[in-house]
Amino acid sequence: MADETQDTVNDTSKDSGPVDAKEVSDDFTVRDHTSPSGLKYRTTTGRLVLRREETKDGKADGFKPKAEIFIVAYTQQDADPGRPVTFAFNGGPGSASVWLHLGLLGPRLVDSGDVGAMTSAPFGLIDNPDTLLQSSDLVMIDPVNTGFSRVVAGEKADEFHAFVQDRDLVAEVIRLWTTRNNRWLSPKYLIGESYGTLRAVAVAGRLFDAYGMAVNGLGLISTVLNMSTLRFFPGSDLPYALHLPTYAAIAHYHGRHGDRELADVLREAEDYAARDFGYALTQGSRLTSEEHDDVVARLHAITTLDEGFIRRTNFRWAYHEFAAEILRAEGLAVGRIDGRFAARPDNLQSSDSFDDPSIRAITGPYSAAMNHYVRAELGYENDLPYEILTARVQPWSYRTFEGAPVDVSGVLERLLVHNPNLRVHVDYGYHDGATPHFAAEYVWAHMDLDDAARARFTHHYHEAGHMMYLNPVARDAQLRALRAFVTEGRSRPE
Repeated sequence: MADETQDTVNDTSKDSGPVDAKEVSDDFTVRDHTSPSGLKYRTTTGRLVLRREETKDGKADGFKPKAEIFIVAYTQQDADPGRPVTFAFNGGPGSASVWLHLGLLGPRLVDSGDVGAMTSAPFGLIDNPDTLLQSSDLVMIDPVNTGFSRVVAGEKADEFHAFVQDRDLVAEVIRLWTTRNNRWLSPKYLIGESYGTLRAVAVAGRLFDAYGMAVNGLGLISTVLNMSTLRFFPGSDLPYALHLPTYAAIAHYHGRHGDRELADVLREAEDYAARDFGYALTQGSRLTSEEHDDVVARLHAITTLDEGFIRRTNFRWAYHEFAAEILRAEGLAVGRIDGRFAARPDNLQSSDSFDDPSIRAITGPYSAAMNHYVRAELGYENDLPYEILTARVQPWSYRTFEGAPVDVSGVLERLLVHNPNLRVHVDYGYHDGATPHFAAEYVWAHMDLDDAARARFTHHYHEAGHMMYLNPVARDAQLRALRAFVTEGRSRPE
C-alpha cells in the first residue's frame, strides 16, 4: 500500500445527490503518496463541474452547470510538461472506469484472483508495481450516472445517455483538465475498453474538430468500432461468422478439443469463417443436402456443439444461445464477458443464458475494492452509491446513426490521415464473447488505409477474456506493451 503523506480537501461539502445549480462547485481531495517501489505521485479525486455556455433570446446567458463528473487523476510530483498523460474510461454504456482503474492501469489493483482461483470476500487491494503511472500521468473518467458522476439539480440525465452527448462530455472533461493543468504540450493518449473503444475514437475526433487537440495514441482494449459486426438480427449473417473463432477458443479452453493447440484450433476456425462458412450463410436454402451436411459437420468439429443444435438453428445462433449450449451436458453455462468462466444456470432447460457467470464472479471484488479505495486511500467521501455497472443509462440513444450501423471506423480513418503520427494499440482476448477478436480484425481489414497507416497499429492477443487483465500473465504483457506505447511517442516542448 502506498504511503499517504498529505490530505487536502478543497470543498468539504459531500452531498448525496444533485445540488442546487447555483451552489455547485468543484469538489476534490488531494493526497500525496509513495508506493513501496518508491514511486511518488499525487492523486486528485472528486467531481469536476461541467458548464455549458448558453444563450437566451439571442443574448449570452452565462455558463450553466450541467453535470458533476467524477475523476481520479494521478500525477507525478514536479513532472515536466512533456510527460505523457493518459485519459481512460470503460464502456457499457453504463460502466464506470473501475475495471481499467483497479484492474490494469493504476498503482493499486483489485486482489480478485482469476478463473478457478477467485479471491473470497471481503477481497482486497494489492500494489501494482507495473502501473502505467510509471510512464504516464493518468486521469480516470466516469461518464454521467456511472461512478459518482451525476447531473446537477434541474438537469436531465437522459440528455447525456446518447452517443454524441456522451462523446462531447468526455471530450470537454479532457479539454478542461488539460487546460487547468497546463498540459497542452504533453503527449496525450486515450485508453478505452469495450464501448469505451468506440467512445475513444469518437472523443479523439471531437477533440481534434472542436478544439484542435491532436492525441498521440489510442489504446483500444476489447474493441468494437462497428456494432454491425456484433449484433445478431435477421438479415445480417456477418456476426455469425465473426463469432466462430471465439466459440472454438472457448470450446478449447473447456477441454472440448482434446490435446490440440489453441493456435491450431483458431487457425481452422478463422479460415472456415472467412471462406466456406461465409459463403454457406449467403446461400440459405440454395445449399444442396450434401453441402448442408458438410457445413453441419464442419461447425460441429470447430465448435463441438451438438449437430442437432446446429441443424435446428440453421447455422445461426447468438452468443447467449452458445453460452447455454456448449456445456449443457455438464449442467453449466459459460460467461459472455469471459468464456473461461462457467457456472450452473438458474434454469438447466433454458435455451439461452443472459446471466453471465464471469460478471457475477468479478463484480464483488471490484465493488468492494473501489468503495474502500476511494475513501480509505484517496480520502474522498461521498454518500452516493458508486455505480460500477448500471442500467441507469438505458435506453442509450444512437439517433445519430438512424438507419445506419453504429460505426466510427471512418472517424479513425480520418484521424490517421490528419494526424500522421497517431498510433493505435489494440488488445484482444481470445475468450471474449462480447467483442470477438475476429470481428475487430474484420473492421481493420475494411478500413481504407495505406500501408503506412496500417503500420501504426500494434496488435496484442491474450489467452483471456474481455477483461484480459484478470489473467496475471495477460496483465503483465498488456502493461509492458502499454508502457512502451506511451513512451515511444514521447516528445518534449522546445
